[in-house]
Order: sequence, then structure tokens, then C-alpha cells
Amino acid sequence: MAQRKLLTNGSAFLRTDGRWAGVVWYMNERGERKRKSFSGTTKAEVNKKMTDYVAAFDKMVIESDESKRTLEESMANWLKVFKFPSIERGSYDRLECTAKHQIYPILGSKVVGDVSSADIRKLLNHWMIEGYAYTTVKKVYNLLTDYFRYLTQQELIQKNPMTAAPMIKKANFLAAQGKENKPTFETVTTFTPEEIEKFKAECFRTWSNGERIYQQAAAYILMFNTGLRTGEVLGLLNSDVDLEHRVLHLQRGVKEVSRRNGAEFTSGREVKVGKLKSASSKRDVPLNQAAIDAILDLRAERYFGEDTPLIPDENGGYTRPVNFRRRYYRILEAAGIEQKGLHSIRHTFATTLVNGVKQPDGTIKSLTPRQVADLLGHSTSEITEMYYVKKDTARLSGITEGFEL
Repeated sequence: MAQRKLLTNGSAFLRTDGRWAGVVWYMNERGERKRKSFSGTTKAEVNKKMTDYVAAFDKMVIESDESKRTLEESMANWLKVFKFPSIERGSYDRLECTAKHQIYPILGSKVVGDVSSADIRKLLNHWMIEGYAYTTVKKVYNLLTDYFRYLTQQELIQKNPMTAAPMIKKANFLAAQGKENKPTFETVTTFTPEEIEKFKAECFRTWSNGERIYQQAAAYILMFNTGLRTGEVLGLLNSDVDLEHRVLHLQRGVKEVSRRNGAEFTSGREVKVGKLKSASSKRDVPLNQAAIDAILDLRAERYFGEDTPLIPDENGGYTRPVNFRRRYYRILEAAGIEQKGLHSIRHTFATTLVNGVKQPDGTIKSLTPRQVADLLGHSTSEITEMYYVKKDTARLSGITEGFEL
């Protein structure tokens, strides 16, 4: 696609009828040579018309030329037009947050066509030096890559600055922050058996009058025994629970997203009920006795009917994930347990099943990674092993006995 541009600034001439005329030549988007004609009673009048037209033409070219807009203006428009209709609301919120907090403050005022590979590298280095997590900076890099790929493919800019600004290698990134580049399985956060007992005790602690301190605390025990994600457990209806066959039917999830009027952010947050994270997330999860007891406890605390959430708010609606997380962190703090993300409960479930539990006869009862992947709703067991299971090297003690070479 060609770029509109002026070929002349116009010239005035006297016509045979005594009037003045002028012509401005330009090239349109199809690369065709076009002209704009003007007339008037005086040369000054025609010159003014041509000058005004040229100024308006230049302004229109700048406004339509993506490479001459600021990065903030251009990226914000790209997000609304191209990303908002094609991704989940929660995913869009995260992209917009990354742009507003990590990209715009540094590159937002720079003209798109002037952004260089050095600018990209400086941006990434800035957040690395500030101590931001590798995953956070990688999100910045991925968003910029997606955005500049669009500009290049649409021929809105001639050169992609991302080509000469690859993402910093994780080992180098962490080394620059004075951190060790540990294998992924070593970074998995889980609860120890002692921490689980302390957590459970705090969950059900009561005031002096016998009332529990924490509402819906049994929900966390249900998560420990099913490995459900936060959105999955909060999306459960009572009708999804089949106590007779000891199974949960997962069919929906709950997310908290920014309130919007179309793509425009308004104020506040709202709960959105929708599909699960992936196709494999829609599954049946078996219930052990601890999970069943947790469900009965939740129903005894609050029950608004079969078609209402298993973990409802005080009005029988869906519980806000932010409130659910805050309550979890309060329990951790009161129990004297170091801060762990709510997803650590899911990691603990996976780790326990794969590594196994020692039985009275000394044997280890465990499940295969594939079985655990099915329980968690993962598409492959590799995801489960790499990101959800904390390796237990203690199980290797003495394992080479009898294999002397």
C-alpha cells in the first residue's frame, strides 16, 4: 500500500477569463498521480486556498501515518481494534496493564517510526535492573513483538526494531540480578506436611463464642484434595457436585476483570463467569473423603440452592476471587506460614500424587504424571512434571544399591 504524499505545493496562474487558478499535485494510496484545483478572483486568494489545503493534507497524512504517531497512541489503538475482540477479557486486562505500566512510561511518547532496537533493549534492561521478575519482562517483550510484527506485516513501518533486540536469556537476566537460575521444578512452591496441618488448624479456628473466624475456609481444603484452580472452585454450582458417585463436574470458571464500556476501561472490577481455561480443563474430578467433608462443611455454612455457587458470597452470588485470595493470605499469616500464592495448593496436590505417600508397610503409593495431568486438566503430562511437581530427591536415597558396576 502506497503512502499518500504531496508532489507539489501548488502554483497559481492567471486564466484567459481574468480569474486566477492553482493546482496541487499529490499521490494517493494506490500510487496514482492526482491533482486538486483551486480558483479565485485574486492570486492571493488562490495561494491562501492552496496553503490551507497543503496544511490540511499534511495533517491528514500524519494522522493516518502510523509511523508518525506516538507509540502510546498507536499501541492503545492496536490493542482495542485487534486484540480486544480476539482474546479473553482477563488476558486483555493483562496486556493493557503491561502496556500502561511497563511500556508507556518509557517509550509511550516516542514516535513509532523512531523506535530503534536500542530503545527496546534499554526498556528491557531498565526493568531487569529494577528487579522485576523474568516472566514480567518476558511479557513486555512478547507484547512489543506482537505489536511491531503487526506494523511490519501491514507495511506501516519499514524495519522491525525487535529483530535486533532479542529477549535476554534467562540465565543472563537472573545473573544480572544476582539470582541463581534454578531448574523449573526447583522453583515450584508447595506446602510441607507440617504447614498443611498448621493451615488446616487455622482455617477452622473459632472466636470465644464458637463462631469461625474465617468464612468458607473449607474451600481451601477442597482445593488441597482436588487440585482445582481458583476460578474452577469458585465457579462450581451445587448441582455440579455428585456426592453419590463421589465426583465433581467442572463446566465453568470465574474470573475478575476490569469493568469496560466496549474496550474502554471504566471504573472498578466485576466477576465474569465463563468457559474454563482450556478444552482439557472441562473434566470430572473424583472426590476423596476429605473433599466430601469439605463440601458438606461449605453447604452447612451457606446453601442457597442447587443452582447457586457451592462457595457463595453473602447474597448467594459468586464469590469475588480477590476476596477469596485475601482470606487465604490472612490464614497464612495467622498460621505463621511464609507467603505462598494460592496456586501453591494446586502444586502441593500434584507433587503429593506424583511423589507419592509412604504407606504403613513401607511402600510408596503414587500416581503417574499422566494420571495427575488428567486430574489437573493439563493437555500433556510434561506440563505437570515441569511446572507443578517439586522433585523429591530424598526418594533417591539408597536407590542404587544392587546396581554396582
